[in-house]
Amino acid sequence: MRITKTLFTVSMLALLVPQTYACTTALLTKGASADGSMYVTHSNDGYTGDTSVVYVPAADHEEGEVRYVYPSACAREPYPTYNTDYTPRLNVDGRGPDYQFEGVDKTIPLGSIPQVKHTYAYLDSNYGIINEHGLMLGECTDSSDRFDYIKPGEGTGIFYSSELGRVALERCKTAKEAIALMGDLIDKYGLWGTAETLLVADKDEGWVIEMEPNPSGKGGFWVAQKVPDGEFFIAANQFRIRSLDPNNKDQIFHQSMIDELKKLGWAVFDKEGHLDWLESIRSVERFHPYSCLRRVWRGLDMAAPSLKLNPWPESGNTKEYPFSVKPDQKMTLEDLMSIHRDSYIGTEFDYTKGETGGLFAQPYSFGLYNKERVISTTSITYIWINQFNDKLPAPISWIALTSPGESVFVPLPVAPITDIYSRVNRKIYDENKMYWAATSVGTLTRGYYSPFITQVKDTATRLENASKSLINTSLNLSHDEFNKALLMNAKKNFEVWRDLPGKLIASINNGGNIKYAKNQGPKLFRPKNYKDPKEDLNISENKPKEEGKIDTVLSTNSDEVLKQDISNPPAYVKLSQAN
Repeated sequence: MRITKTLFTVSMLALLVPQTYACTTALLTKGASADGSMYVTHSNDGYTGDTSVVYVPAADHEEGEVRYVYPSACAREPYPTYNTDYTPRLNVDGRGPDYQFEGVDKTIPLGSIPQVKHTYAYLDSNYGIINEHGLMLGECTDSSDRFDYIKPGEGTGIFYSSELGRVALERCKTAKEAIALMGDLIDKYGLWGTAETLLVADKDEGWVIEMEPNPSGKGGFWVAQKVPDGEFFIAANQFRIRSLDPNNKDQIFHQSMIDELKKLGWAVFDKEGHLDWLESIRSVERFHPYSCLRRVWRGLDMAAPSLKLNPWPESGNTKEYPFSVKPDQKMTLEDLMSIHRDSYIGTEFDYTKGETGGLFAQPYSFGLYNKERVISTTSITYIWINQFNDKLPAPISWIALTSPGESVFVPLPVAPITDIYSRVNRKIYDENKMYWAATSVGTLTRGYYSPFITQVKDTATRLENASKSLINTSLNLSHDEFNKALLMNAKKNFEVWRDLPGKLIASINNGGNIKYAKNQGPKLFRPKNYKDPKEDLNISENKPKEEGKIDTVLSTNSDEVLKQDISNPPAYVKLSQAN
């Protein structure tokens, strides 16, 4: 059984409002991971972004060629002057067949840079993901009180972080090379857009580069800091780098940048006389006082609960949270999935309690948030967890489409992936696309959360365990054989997820098995007198909820109550070791 195209096209069009939400990105160094892998994660949040995952092939180039640099709607909005929209994000030559569309005007570049002789293959989305050599990226957009946003155009820089990252994936094998290249490109060609964070890692080193356009349109401001091996880093729409110390070998920045900040009157120095980067750019919380740092707190606290970090810092520029932390125990892939699936259930910020939650104990809040946003949210387009180590035949990107709390992570290779993931139009339902399979499952589950979520999580856990088993038994395969095995596995995952909505609907027996979460359903009453129902209404009162329990009404004409225990969720939503 499958959900009809009409049903889901209508329901999703209702969600395609011009409203975007912020991203969360994390980096786990190989010394902090249980399997010795380097991991970089990124959730791309927004109801408007392009949902396609594209393979850009390696290519050889002639002497004298140029590499065009294009604007991107994911920066904030479409740019009709340059034929740039949310979907498709690019219509250009030279980046493979999945960036070429008939009947769509070609995207006009902002400028160009000299091309190199050979460019590497990589996976791409609204932002670059990972290349064939295992160079990995993550991203989050930041806010600055210095200025909000610089549109692309004459007199501005030509790079936004998305194109900056793509050039790095095309040309670099290591994180250090990528940092140097992107810094040089910013200095020479300039930035437009907003303040940005990019995480950059190879299998050995992980770095954070933060950047801000120069209001003059010339160059830009940027700093980079290494995440110490053995530690975990997370960012959520606010700069995390603070004191710039010229003697710190794990930082990269230019004295000329500090001089320029002084000229603008932006420079702020700490008690040691070092430039405070965050304070100088005035990186701020934009939508809610705890929209950004609450997610940072949650990620750090899940990795290192022994630190007992305060979830209520005095301000957004707090120094209570360290740049990175050493996890209490080495973390796993499952731990990273759990962090990105987290919606604060069981904490004092639990969305299932009170007015912010939906029916059936749903942990999300639609429309305007009257609380800070959670890590896993309904607006997520997709999330990746990039992975590479010395044992893997090739790098991997574990990708979940839509909110990961109701989706499945599928390991994809840096290879010509099937059209299950590419050329997606989020305005038109297509049963042949993984995005729509994930959207179907997610939409149903968020509508009937408590009846469906256990089956969804159990299915995801089974598929993810099978994927991990496949990888572990394929370590002796060649690069190409390994990638082929991952592609076949991706198709199997798609088939299971495509058929899951029908199984979910069948499981509720046309509503006969649906249970309201306590305090979400209607009050029950039974008149004693047929002739005069108002004479004596037997109105059932909701009893106080036991800690960790949700009461659900079996039917509207029964006093029987079923208690569901959500205090002990499936293993996949827990940190396997840290907690």
